[in-house]
Amino acid sequence: MAVRTNNEYGFVEYSDEVLANIAGTATMECYGVVGMASKRATDGLWELLRRENLSKGVKITSSGDEISVDLYIIVEYGTKISVIANNIIQKVKYTLEGLTGLKVNKITVYVQDIRV
Repeated sequence: MAVRTNNEYGFVEYSDEVLANIAGTATMECYGVVGMASKRATDGLWELLRRENLSKGVKITSSGDEISVDLYIIVEYGTKISVIANNIIQKVKYTLEGLTGLKVNKITVYVQDIRV
């Protein structure tokens, strides 16, 4: 589902894939994040995604011109998870609102694994 914004000149439509790529890239820039996680349906294991597949660790839900973001991440061992999650929330919200002009309603961070 795409999100559409209108102005006096026309409209801009953002696909969920574009929004997920923006959120995934912003997440990977945060300290303590090893990568994004994707659940394999066959065996129920979480796998570390490569840079080209960051959007698979992000779920975008839109209602009107507001979006909600769910992030599935893998963090580095020995880091404080609450601090990492707060940094991610601030960074993703700032980046999405700055690049698209959309209002971010909610960001939820799911820590799926810890890697050494």
